[in-house]
Order: sequence, then C-alpha cells, then structure tokens
Amino acid sequence: MDEYIDIVDEHGNPTGKSELKSVIHQKGYFHHTAHVWFYTKDGEVLLSQRSAKKSICPLMWDVSVAGHIDAGETPKQSAIREAEEEIGIAISESDLHPIGIFKCFQSYENGIVDNEFHNTFIAKITVPLSKLTIQEEEVEALKFVTLDAFKKLIENIGEDNHFVPSNKPYYQLVWRSIMEKLSKPST
Repeated sequence: MDEYIDIVDEHGNPTGKSELKSVIHQKGYFHHTAHVWFYTKDGEVLLSQRSAKKSICPLMWDVSVAGHIDAGETPKQSAIREAEEEIGIAISESDLHPIGIFKCFQSYENGIVDNEFHNTFIAKITVPLSKLTIQEEEVEALKFVTLDAFKKLIENIGEDNHFVPSNKPYYQLVWRSIMEKLSKPST
C-alpha cells in the first residue's frame, strides 16, 4: 500500500511535509516507523517472519510487528494499528512501553533507500499463537522463542535468516529491555 508518510530531518524532527511511501523510499527521505516487540510473562518473545512478497528482507525473522507511521499519526497510534493489521491483536496505548527511537539508515540492491527512525515499544502479550491472525501481505509466519534463544539468535545474528546484522545493538537493547521489564513485579 502506498500511503502518505511524514518526512522528517536527519535528526527525526518534523519538516511539515508528507510524501507517498514509494517516493520516500526512492528519494531516501527520513521518516518514522513503529516497532512493537511482544513478550509473554513466561519470557518468550514473538518473532514475525516477513512475507515472501516483501521487497526488503523477504522471509527474514524479525520484530513482532512493525510499520510506517502514517502522515499525522503518532507512534503509539501506528503501533496499535499495525498490531491489529499484521497479527489481529487489539492493544491500547497503556500496553506500549517505549524503549527508544533508533536510527536505521540502509540502502538495498533493489534501489530502496530506507532512512528510518524506529519508534520502539515492548508490550506483554497474553494471546496464544493460535489466536493470532496474520496479514499475508506482511507476515509469512509467527513463532515464540525463549529469551535465551532470542539472545543466542542475536549473538549469531544473520544466521538462519534472523535479524538485520547491522542492527545488532538495537536487538541487544530490545533483549535487555524485556529482561528488565520481566524482572519487575508488575510485568
């Protein structure tokens, strides 16, 4: 889908301009995305396998839910919308715990220039895998991995088509943030 997205400067600040996603990726304009990493009370992390139809990193296992923040939308509104669209789960703003905004500037062989700021959240999930409904254009499959397995995947980043190797510090921070959240009594 070619939706309108707000353009930001190299520091992530709004420019007041919007453009179609296809143009943003063609010209390399800076823009925001929302990422949600879902975890269970038992210390499992939900991974999503990108659809084979995706033009960037098809079939790669990565973040639970992610997407571009539409023009005029807040990061939390986008995260809520993406969770509903991609895996059929309803969440609220209070479910989302922000862990940071991360630069991810990459160019791909297919000509896409992706200069994104990942507005990243963690959120507890209580719905079993069998109750999630995937959006086939975005998601090929879903799986839960233990936090130990998640850490090992990060240590061996890029193997078995898990995670973007250049973003290792990002994944390490996600792992630490979930570990910290689980260590608190109110998780």
